[in-house]
Amino acid sequence: MVYFLEGNMNLDGLIYLILVIMFGPAILLAIIGFAIRANNKKAAKVLFILAALYVIVSLGICSSMVM
Repeated sequence: MVYFLEGNMNLDGLIYLILVIMFGPAILLAIIGFAIRANNKKAAKVLFILAALYVIVSLGICSSMVM
């Protein structure tokens, strides 16, 4: 019980989780966009726009929660 009250906990896993939430779906959308770019340019463009929008929104929301 005293270990939890000391204040020297390692929160690296929490930082990694926040980074995965911030960039994971955007990277996945970009990879899918590159994969289908040869066949369907319009759908790839939509996926790239969604990836960029997700990064902009997630950076704003997650960084405001961290600070």
